[in-house]
Amino acid sequence: MDNFSQILEGFAIVLEPQNLLFCLIGVVIGMFIGVLPGLGPTATISILLPITYAMDPIPAIIMLAGIYYGSIYGGTITAVLLKLPGDASSVVTSIDGYEMAKKGRGGPALAIAAVASFLGGSLAILGMMFLAPLVASVALDFGPPEYAALALLGILLVSTFGSGTLTKCLMMAALGLMFAAVGMDPITGQDRMSAGIPELADGINFVPLVMGVLGLGEVFYNLDQQARNTKGAQKIQRVWFTAKDWTASQLAILKGAVLGFFLGILPGGGATLASMIGYAAEKKTSKNRKEFGKGAIQGVAAPEAANNAAATSSFIPLLTLGIPSNIVMAVLFGALMIHGITPGPQLIENNPDLFWGVVNSMWIGNLFLLILAVPLIGIFIKLVSVKNAILAPLTVSIVMVGVYTLNNSVVDMWLVLFFGVIGYLIRKFRFDAAPLVLAFILGGIMEIAARQSLLMFDGDVTGFVSRPISGTLIAAIVMALILTPVITRWTRKRAELEGAPRTPTF
Repeated sequence: MDNFSQILEGFAIVLEPQNLLFCLIGVVIGMFIGVLPGLGPTATISILLPITYAMDPIPAIIMLAGIYYGSIYGGTITAVLLKLPGDASSVVTSIDGYEMAKKGRGGPALAIAAVASFLGGSLAILGMMFLAPLVASVALDFGPPEYAALALLGILLVSTFGSGTLTKCLMMAALGLMFAAVGMDPITGQDRMSAGIPELADGINFVPLVMGVLGLGEVFYNLDQQARNTKGAQKIQRVWFTAKDWTASQLAILKGAVLGFFLGILPGGGATLASMIGYAAEKKTSKNRKEFGKGAIQGVAAPEAANNAAATSSFIPLLTLGIPSNIVMAVLFGALMIHGITPGPQLIENNPDLFWGVVNSMWIGNLFLLILAVPLIGIFIKLVSVKNAILAPLTVSIVMVGVYTLNNSVVDMWLVLFFGVIGYLIRKFRFDAAPLVLAFILGGIMEIAARQSLLMFDGDVTGFVSRPISGTLIAAIVMALILTPVITRWTRKRAELEGAPRTPTF
């Protein structure tokens, strides 16, 4: 009962005019920052951190939190309309979202993304309120072996993302892992594949790669094919999704939200991994898996619910254990420390107003996000009506400026052009870029965790199996590898019996 009274008190704190205002400011800034490729919530929160020095802790953290989950949805806008993910968590959404936009269904794609984000975040907030202690204790048991096994499982799932053949998907995943290995060895510090370029010593930044492969690559391909013109805008007949779309998306949203909630609390996971796993799980279990990669609305709903749920639940280890689960949470950890507040188990007892104020502000913030996103959809979808002669150079300019301002590096601009050519060749020869990008993200996580694990085990690989959680994940990987040939053979026979073309499966 005492817990319930604290929850109500938290709502009273959020509804104070000052806190409501800063919640709205955070969400608006986050949404527009998410639209801008290359900036992202981490850089934005870091830039605005000095502004919060003179603020009270509660409105300061509420605003910074709003920037974070607001940017998660903002990144969806350009991912759907221009195939330019504003954030890593929007990469998966661009697969089917952009295909929907090309068919004139950019409005329904953005609408279902807004609703899925709201519902995913809302379910995650409920989980924070009632399941935080239990979930946090499970997350505490995760170490490098568990992260290595989880990342390996994610890389194997990458092959299910592609719309091409399994062989092509694996080739793209291998290329992504190769790019992830560029830079200094994380353990020995030895230089690897940097071609003597000092700026590559720390590895290839995610932003140049994804903006090049998915952004410029698409622009170059469209210019070559002359496929992008005002016809896309003429096909747009409605902004909101239909009752059929909602029926098809309901279960996808629920599954994505549940997966995102549990993945969000794991350090290193967060919204990006949650969107990947959410998409993969929905594709594997959907009755319409053949539509994925061609404009399936479930392919937008599932990852959007997952990444917003993960963005919300990532506050659990930060506020209850004092453990930042990702780089954004690390910045927020610093913001709390600046204001003299130590995150951890004592936060709820010592600062209940801050804890419940921040948690409940997410309800209001997600509601603001939904209210703002829906009427703005009509404005967003007009981006596709811009002529290619204007849109192409504008897109290139946004990408180049965004990438340069990230590190003030000319090398990053050359990298964008390099990966833009690669992205063009991928589209030209009908490969799928998604496995490359996703394997690049997970490859870095897996390498560091695996190397740390081997140091822990003195080189004994059986150590991965001896730990309960990592052992269970390894068993799941082995089972997937064993069952894959069986499932593939069964799918082939079923397709032959139905007279349908064979769909590659993982």
